[in-house]
Amino acid sequence: MRILLTGGCGFIGSAVIRHVIRECGHHVVNVDKMTYAASEDALEEARGHDRHVLVRADIADHAAMRQVFATHQPDAVMHLAAETHVDRSIDGPGPFIHSNVVGTYTLLDAAREYWTALPPARRAAFRFHHISTDEVFGALGPQDPPFTETTPYDPRSPYSASKAASDHLVRAWHHTYGLPTIVSNTVNNYGPWQFPEKLIPLVTLNALEGKPLPVYGDGSNQRDWLFVDDHAAALVRVIEQGQVGATYAIGGRQPRSNLQVVDAICAAIDARLPDPAGPRARLIRFVSDRPGHDFRYEIDPSRAEAALDWKAPHDFEAGLARTVDWYLANRAWWEGVRAARYAGQRLGHAKTLATAGA
Repeated sequence: MRILLTGGCGFIGSAVIRHVIRECGHHVVNVDKMTYAASEDALEEARGHDRHVLVRADIADHAAMRQVFATHQPDAVMHLAAETHVDRSIDGPGPFIHSNVVGTYTLLDAAREYWTALPPARRAAFRFHHISTDEVFGALGPQDPPFTETTPYDPRSPYSASKAASDHLVRAWHHTYGLPTIVSNTVNNYGPWQFPEKLIPLVTLNALEGKPLPVYGDGSNQRDWLFVDDHAAALVRVIEQGQVGATYAIGGRQPRSNLQVVDAICAAIDARLPDPAGPRARLIRFVSDRPGHDFRYEIDPSRAEAALDWKAPHDFEAGLARTVDWYLANRAWWEGVRAARYAGQRLGHAKTLATAGA
């Protein structure tokens, strides 16, 4: 199978490509705009592999997308390219609308044009897999049951609204035009190569550098966690055997409060590199909450586990141990990122307060 995979130099996309090259015989055409969070290094051995090719292009560029389809003749699409950081969407929603909404529309339009012209057998086998988030479902209360494939949409942030819009577009292209689409929604991913604006890498790197560890509010907000390599394996299962028109809610059954996550990171680092100044939990600082901060996300993955014959191998403790070990072993990569692209400053706060006070 030749897969056109968008966002393949991003965190989840690169994990999918590494999995494909190591475990499967598929070929990958990696389309990536190479924004601030992209990293060719994250491709690891796939970077020079003969079953992988990188095309630098914007998915919102219609001419470029038509050219990619015409040149590489894919059998399937895995659409992961997206702006993903909620705090950045609060500061500047524009790029999220451009990439997540306009980009998805453009990719769908190019895919439909290409798919329509395929010979009957290839047309029947073609798949368009759109990868999304549990944040489209809104917030859960403390006693609410987890999200499932049928949970109504209720996005609360510019990021989640842009992803909800893209999900709706993908399903509309299936129902209106017959394009064979599949949607999957997932929980918070973590693991190697994650850009250090997200909670786990940010806290890990701050703890290693002896810097304050910011926790929004009182730290009671809860998220469900999935090790990125486990998610990558599930996504390949979806493109290989998923049912057209179906939705798959993919999760790891590992809910934790933000404070529990930060405490676990501190304990893992203390066990590997004890700090003479004392346990790193002393660095925790409770800061003003994110605007519109959803209280809880959690997915019930039962349907996806049964349909895909898949279950996440890593529990949170095992996945976190691998993640912390990776950051300890790859200091040159994240120090370069911190020096050149993101130094760990807070996002999604100042502009909102300024507007509120105007």
